[in-house]
Amino acid sequence: MPTTRGQKQTADMEAALKTFFASPKFAVAGASSDPAKFGHRVFAWYLQHSLPATPLNPRQSKITVLGTEHATIASPAKLDVPSSYSLSVITPPAVTKQLLKEAKDVGVPAVWLQPGTFDQEVLDFARREFKAAIAGDGGRGGEGWCVLVDGEGGLKTAGREWSRL
Repeated sequence: MPTTRGQKQTADMEAALKTFFASPKFAVAGASSDPAKFGHRVFAWYLQHSLPATPLNPRQSKITVLGTEHATIASPAKLDVPSSYSLSVITPPAVTKQLLKEAKDVGVPAVWLQPGTFDQEVLDFARREFKAAIAGDGGRGGEGWCVLVDGEGGLKTAGREWSRL
């Protein structure tokens, strides 16, 4: 029996989630001290799930999340072995495009583009240039794949061990 387009998309996304969460470390572009911002909430999600995460923010050398100060990194190129990181992106589409180009150039294997961080051009680039790109239609929320909504399911799909703080 032939597979449907929906079955292929589901299988593709499961493979992308496994690749994304197979990385030993994670970076969060757009991380912020402001609890009202999604960059703050996404970085906190990684910490709350006991996952090693590094905040990326070129404008601030430190951010405070969950009552703890965290030193930031300015860009993917400044990560210590970028190929060992998956990258969550919470930046405007114009910033995301340049960020993804740099991440690809330094060997980041997988990206998760939060809703609102990409346009079609950026989405096409991510899907073409990375081993795994989680973004676009799908997920359990109404706006597309979001780590805050779909992250725990992704961890389970990937068989990733974690504990909730």
